[in-house]
Amino acid sequence: MKKFFLTAALALSAFAAHACTNFIVGKKASTDGSVFCTYNADDYGMFIGLCHFPAARHAKGEMRQVRDWDSHKYLGAIPEAAETYNVIGNINEYQVCIGETTYGGREEMIDSTGILDYGSLIYIALQRSRSAREAIHVMTTLVNTYGYYSSGETFTICDPNEAWVMEMMGKGPGSKGAVWVAVRIPDDAICAHANQSRITTFMHYKKGDVMYAKDVVSFARSKGWYSGKDKDFSWRDVYAAPDFGGRRYCDARVWSFFNRFADNFDRYLPWVMGKETDAESMPLWIVPNRKVSLQDVQAAMRDHYEDTPLALDTTSIGGGIWQMPYRPTPLSFTVDGRKYFNERPVSTQQTAFSYVAQLRSWLPREIGGILWFGNDDGNMVPYTPIYCGNTIQPDCYNTPGADAVTFSDRNAYWVCNWVSNMVYPRYSQLFPTLREVRDSLDNSYQAQQADVEFHAQELYNTDPTEAVKYLNAYSNRQAQQMLTAWKELATFLIVKYNDMAVKPTRGRTFLRNSEGLGAKVERPGFPEPFARKLVKETGERYALPSKNASH
Repeated sequence: MKKFFLTAALALSAFAAHACTNFIVGKKASTDGSVFCTYNADDYGMFIGLCHFPAARHAKGEMRQVRDWDSHKYLGAIPEAAETYNVIGNINEYQVCIGETTYGGREEMIDSTGILDYGSLIYIALQRSRSAREAIHVMTTLVNTYGYYSSGETFTICDPNEAWVMEMMGKGPGSKGAVWVAVRIPDDAICAHANQSRITTFMHYKKGDVMYAKDVVSFARSKGWYSGKDKDFSWRDVYAAPDFGGRRYCDARVWSFFNRFADNFDRYLPWVMGKETDAESMPLWIVPNRKVSLQDVQAAMRDHYEDTPLALDTTSIGGGIWQMPYRPTPLSFTVDGRKYFNERPVSTQQTAFSYVAQLRSWLPREIGGILWFGNDDGNMVPYTPIYCGNTIQPDCYNTPGADAVTFSDRNAYWVCNWVSNMVYPRYSQLFPTLREVRDSLDNSYQAQQADVEFHAQELYNTDPTEAVKYLNAYSNRQAQQMLTAWKELATFLIVKYNDMAVKPTRGRTFLRNSEGLGAKVERPGFPEPFARKLVKETGERYALPSKNASH
């Protein structure tokens, strides 16, 4: 999210607060023919739920105010389109879905006089587009007319038939324009981006699979940034050259996704480790070694580099007593004048919302598009189904009165964060219970999907409006039931694990003794790996005399 300039001075200090992750799966790379695209919206302090923009017709001369998505600063106004489409979250009624990650790039290319920031551009394009290609046309036309306010951005732009990645940057203060390039991801491929520009050379792609601004190369030449041949022009290397942070914090997340579906992908470890200058960089996409399912993509969104050389050492002091695969930010810290860093995996505590969009061309459009949505760190929440034709948000994703500094137990963001923040510091102890509830809910949604959509299609054949209402009611019911389950989970965890002891249970029932009191608690003490490290650090300081017993 927001501004992230990949310069040596800022890469280690500024990155932690603003960062997102997008994964893409082409329709021939998925198990069922779906296009999948994902988004972790990561930004500390960001409070946001599930937005909605209703379909509408607008009178000639009607204007739309534009406010920066991050700061809500008023930027200006643009004419409304004659017709706009229904948008729920980051998907519209035509199954067009748009996500983003910010990479920053050259600071001098930011146009502070521009009217359209990246967030507003996404939601305006969703309201005006029936396909991914049309969304690209809408977005590029808008910024060329009204100026682009944000720093360098990578957009995921998908529909049920195509997946595109577009990168965009302004042309400096007062320029009222942008340079950009968009590349179509092959249907049999997977792609990812995570706060580092990913498009390098692009002139070699066949016509129809690439689009770009007419001055994408000449602008760089005019600034003295490039002097080679057009065909050799690399967007990334000219406009947003990666440094250590861009590789280790950002491209490493791309690697973690590709590594799940590729053989011998360790060849790119020198690149993502960030320390070898001449390391081989990763391709924009790969063809996976197996078909990718919805469950595969959801698992990838919950990744902490497990079982790879980048895995966080959960048994070190950084993982705390209970082996937490999370680290506080900023990502860098200084000890005795030397800087150190933490890994930055896909799953992170600062995620405001997370989704996996499933786009299916063979179904009626209002049934084919689903936003599997969670209002917190994707590892810590189930993904509830939100159909693309929905016109009413669940109360838990759009709660009156709740905001970044106002807690509400009716609000999913706050209830889910309540649970997550209990689990983070006691991860190995509490997370298995959370995962059991999370996976049970995920599995229940997927088990119901076929029957729900069969009934929706029956309704659609006689009255499409009734089908949309039915799916909307189903989506909202699942979201509210999730909130109820998460409240129950919160109370169960605080009772079971109170005061670092464990109350015995059978299933979800707390055991009692013959007198009706709670059964004697268990005191598990330190996990063995932590106990060993503590003894190694403290030596004999806490050693008991050999004949003393513990209490």
